[in-house]
Amino acid sequence: QAQKKDTPPPPPQDPFAASATTDTAGDPRNIKAGDMIDWGNERTWIRGTLRLSEGGYVWSEHFLEVEGGKRWLSVEEDPDVELALWTGRPDLTMVPQGKSIELEGVTYKLEEKGSGSYRSEGTTGLKAEGGMDYADYESEDGQLLAFERFDHGSWEVSTGTKVAPGTFTIF
Repeated sequence: QAQKKDTPPPPPQDPFAASATTDTAGDPRNIKAGDMIDWGNERTWIRGTLRLSEGGYVWSEHFLEVEGGKRWLSVEEDPDVELALWTGRPDLTMVPQGKSIELEGVTYKLEEKGSGSYRSEGTTGLKAEGGMDYADYESEDGQLLAFERFDHGSWEVSTGTKVAPGTFTIF
């Protein structure tokens, strides 16, 4: 049934109310540039966001305002909301080859790889939209290793850790 044009907008929602989908204060699927994230003892802001898609699958990467490097929070729904905090590793010049990679004494196994597109919001250092390739690896103890390249550029390497819902608050 079509909605009438004079239907009032939905009532305002409390941004600090517990979400029905996760116990993180604020829904991480709705994070955007300008949002503040409180990690308890650390507060940071979202500088920019990449909206990534491959086929019908969509996920986000949010670039954080931090000292001393490039960090971001990834948010994907597969089918549960999965969060990870990443640190850029410009010291590494690796490329994603093979079903496993050893780095600093840890063996990572290939989880998934592919190509897709991105849309950029806020400050990301990328064009407004373009293409990307990725390869994601994970160790037996849950450490993460990711490779991404944008617009056929060089591979960027990142290491990450999973983040439990409820670890941070979104303002």
